[in-house]
Amino acid sequence: MAAQQHVPVLLERVVSLLAPALEQSREDGRAPVLIDGTTGHGGHSEAVLDRFPHVRVIGIDRDPSALALAGDRLARFGERWTGVHAVYDEIPDVLSAQSLDAVAAVLFDLGVSSMQLDQRQRGFAYAEDAPLDMRMDPTTGPTAADVLNSYPAAELTRVLRNYGEEKFARKIAAAVVRRREQTPFTTSGPLVELLYAEIPAPARRTGGHPAKRTFQALRMEVNDELGALERAIPASLDAIEVGGRVVVESYHSLEDRLVKRAFAAAVATDVPPDLPFVPEGSEASFRLVTRGAEQADGDEIDQNPRAASVRLRAIERVRPSRT
Repeated sequence: MAAQQHVPVLLERVVSLLAPALEQSREDGRAPVLIDGTTGHGGHSEAVLDRFPHVRVIGIDRDPSALALAGDRLARFGERWTGVHAVYDEIPDVLSAQSLDAVAAVLFDLGVSSMQLDQRQRGFAYAEDAPLDMRMDPTTGPTAADVLNSYPAAELTRVLRNYGEEKFARKIAAAVVRRREQTPFTTSGPLVELLYAEIPAPARRTGGHPAKRTFQALRMEVNDELGALERAIPASLDAIEVGGRVVVESYHSLEDRLVKRAFAAAVATDVPPDLPFVPEGSEASFRLVTRGAEQADGDEIDQNPRAASVRLRAIERVRPSRT
């Protein structure tokens, strides 16, 4: 049921950005392929498969539960959809396993899904006491409890400040270390209580729930979200053929900044800025499709609050990579 209720952010705009790449005819006659690097509930994949009957989609997700839901939702498309349990920075391995040299497009819809937030046992939400897990792939890796119970205060401060933009990061980290010496963290309730105690009342009255920033920071650390994205963007650019596109929806300023930098580097040339022309062979291999980062309008935000923080960027390969 959750998969049916989930509404992808900026769905129409995402599909329109992918369309030119997916509508290209291929010389070898093979179907164009989209890699949906963050399949989630399969909403984006479903829209693409519905609107482009000749397209195949390879759906990647690190969460086995998400892949199972997407598989049920997309079963009607048969072999046109393939689900792969992987992290989105493993695109080269996925291509190799699928016997593909390149694809028409790659899509990333970053962040945590509403399904993961709704599953109490996953520990992503702070609204009720639940195990401090937060792993997008619950089959591997350290949990949020492991981070809280093992990181030195300085490392906890770094995580909370960098990933949560938490002004009281040092104060919270010190309190976590004091508390775990008496009782290790296992569930979210004691952490939320600690945050209420350590964040001053005036600060608690602004900026949403006082646990929001800390839970976001822990989730990003547990899942190495920025590290994976930093590896995934270059891999996706390498994966697309001429005329192919990479489309990214991000929901955090650090994610968007990373995407912006990677795209800017891809369209840059080493030609001096005062040269009146670009010599043959020095042209950039990519062009930006969006002007800056696009955002959702007020109507969509009213219907889907998750859209409020989205930043959408797209880039297209216009020639083979320079050697």
